[in-house]
Amino acid sequence: MDVAAYLDRIGLEKPENIVPDAGFLRKLQYAHCTTVPYENLDMIRGIPTSLEPEALFEKIVVRRRGGLCFELNGSFGALLRALGYEVTDLAARYLRGETTIPMRRHRVLIVKAPDGLWLCDVGIGQSCPREPVKLLEGQEFPQFDENYRFRKDDFLGWVLMDYHKGAWRDFYSFTPEPQLIADFIALNFYCEWHPDSPFNTTEMFSLKTAEGRITLDGNIFKEFNARGVTVQELAPQQMAEAYARFGLTL
Repeated sequence: MDVAAYLDRIGLEKPENIVPDAGFLRKLQYAHCTTVPYENLDMIRGIPTSLEPEALFEKIVVRRRGGLCFELNGSFGALLRALGYEVTDLAARYLRGETTIPMRRHRVLIVKAPDGLWLCDVGIGQSCPREPVKLLEGQEFPQFDENYRFRKDDFLGWVLMDYHKGAWRDFYSFTPEPQLIADFIALNFYCEWHPDSPFNTTEMFSLKTAEGRITLDGNIFKEFNARGVTVQELAPQQMAEAYARFGLTL
């Protein structure tokens, strides 16, 4: 792990004295999710993705690409470990918009800092925390005009909730069993190749901003902020510029 190169990729300088605390963790997550895009170009192009740390570093840092949750959180977790954090990878169930309990197909990180355990996630294209959320039941964690909290469930385990249109809704859930890279291979393969996967049919990009996020689904560009959503249907000659907004090349 070339820590200096990774920090440069996300717009940060390597501190002279690295203190793996919650404050630095907050800065790292925000920097990562506002510079490294959520994107599925390899899946669309039929290029198999590797979850090994060396391959993720080469893709995300050297080639300045992005990826989906298995890649982004895997890579971010490797950076955090190199900086001195204790990190546990977990498999999560994405609950937002679901009417039944779905399979586990999301990767999240639990990170230990001196003041407790924190959920870190830089691998979601939709609205999600841009800073870590402390693993405490019932306490609200407002950030960037959004609000999050945890509840406990006998089956689902820890359930992250977000406040949406005047009500709390389930976002995703996880149980505390640590996962290895090998445990995510089948889940990643499902996202790459299964006909029911939502990730392998249309290009989808997302990048967090200070006010919300920008997305590109096919040729539909959207910008989300506190004032609402702007939507633009792009002509072919506009696509290269749109790709560049995510740090990508058409």
